[in-house]
Amino acid sequence: MNNTSTTTWQRHVSGCLVGGLALLLASTGNGLAHEAKATKLDFVPPAAGTYRLERIMLAPDGNVIDARHQSKRLLTYTRGKVTLLSLMYTGCSDETGCPLAFYSIAMIKRDLEKSAGARGRVQVISLSFDPERDTPEVMRAYGGPHANGKSSVPWHFLTTASRDDLTPLLDGFGQDVSRPRAASDDKSLLHVLKLFLIDGQGWVREIYTTSYLAPQVVVNDIKTLLLEEGVKVD
Repeated sequence: MNNTSTTTWQRHVSGCLVGGLALLLASTGNGLAHEAKATKLDFVPPAAGTYRLERIMLAPDGNVIDARHQSKRLLTYTRGKVTLLSLMYTGCSDETGCPLAFYSIAMIKRDLEKSAGARGRVQVISLSFDPERDTPEVMRAYGGPHANGKSSVPWHFLTTASRDDLTPLLDGFGQDVSRPRAASDDKSLLHVLKLFLIDGQGWVREIYTTSYLAPQVVVNDIKTLLLEEGVKVD
């Protein structure tokens, strides 16, 4: 967070998660794990529209590839809709990392699909920072039924063609990724979980990390941005 997000920062800090999040890693046909227990809050999140999310930075642009091998610019996804973007990789096994992000996004998406105001105005993105392994086919398999594109709140699973395409995106979002000093076959990557809430003009309005990733808080933040645009939400 930067200094312009003091109100939001204080709001999140005051709302600690109790009990944590115990992830139950469940293998699917392709060896991926997405299941988790519910997150419980020990506070009532402020109602949507009762606070303001400040502009933090413009979302970067660059070349990406969708799960159907279509090459696009990232800005085609980060303009015109409210977007929740997660930087991730499919090989992550850290229970407070990418599996937490996947589960949380699934819960957020489920809740937003119930809101008429969010339909067609909100989308979610999982963007891999491991392009060598996370090919479009792998990303499509990772998304499973979420990748079918039929939802009123679509979930896009994106990767890049190379590290050269990836680097400016990671730099723009301020996402550090490194490989541990281990055996050459170690597929793990060192990173801090980050999700970015982006408004329809491409401004990042909130950044979520492990400690502040509560689905109901994110849903209210998204609805706050919709209300800012004059959209009626329920």
